[in-house]
Amino acid sequence: MEIRTLRMFVEVVRQGGFSRAADKVFATQSTVSKAVKQLEGELGLVLLDRRGHHCQLTEAGEIVYRRAVSILAQGDDMKLELEDLRGLKGGVLRLGFPLIGSNTLFARWFAVYRTHYPDVDVRLVEHGSKRLEELVLAGELDLAASLLPVSREFEWQELRREPIDALLAADHPLATVDTIRFNELADIPFILYGPGFALNPMIREACRESGFVPKVTAQSSQVDFVIELVAAKLGVALLPRMICEQRPHPLTKRVAISQPSLYWHMALVWRRGAFLSHAAQAWLTLADDPRVAGRGLQTGTRSR
Repeated sequence: MEIRTLRMFVEVVRQGGFSRAADKVFATQSTVSKAVKQLEGELGLVLLDRRGHHCQLTEAGEIVYRRAVSILAQGDDMKLELEDLRGLKGGVLRLGFPLIGSNTLFARWFAVYRTHYPDVDVRLVEHGSKRLEELVLAGELDLAASLLPVSREFEWQELRREPIDALLAADHPLATVDTIRFNELADIPFILYGPGFALNPMIREACRESGFVPKVTAQSSQVDFVIELVAAKLGVALLPRMICEQRPHPLTKRVAISQPSLYWHMALVWRRGAFLSHAAQAWLTLADDPRVAGRGLQTGTRSR
């Protein structure tokens, strides 16, 4: 069982088919297909249920995929540790940023890091928190920003805890008060976020606890578009307070939520037990730099 074969199999699963996987591993589709069949032959089990151009993991495939991801991540850790041992100048830092709040949390941080470590090759990926967590566990990112709580598979460093407010059209009856209870939103359509956003399950859970199922009228991964939809009276959106304050709109009104209180609790996460390169450790250390923390970052707990 070769590492390259495992990587091909993992990419077929991630990409949802052989053609796109072939592009990822710089091989022909035929080569990838043969590699997966060879792996199935070695194990004596069918790993993929092939349906036309698509494929789905079998029960055995689920086990092999999970183990293969772990093996590949450990291999990447070994390479990073050896690079540090050799004292290679610069190195690579693979960071994952969320689509909400990165400008506030990380723009100055990134600038300070660049000043200190100009030779580090910083590679940025932007996604919703859940997708970023998947990439960290797969070994494709060193660090990522995600919302707490996270699973025991991660270690984390707390960054900021921000109240989540309701954003309503300025002429909505509820916009005349400063604070509302969550169940007062039950009859209003909700504007949620795109797939992979950790805010979505938080909002749905708050609705459930308040005794209703939200009627979702729209979903978007673009915060500015979400705000415009609220201004157009399409429904209510829930946003971290700092985002509402940074993007004031004359046709919207921010209203605090009292029961239940919701928080956008952001942290930097990395895979538990993973080797962190000097480049990654330097990024974490900068959290205490006054030029970084001076932008309002609320650093706190670190979990190990």
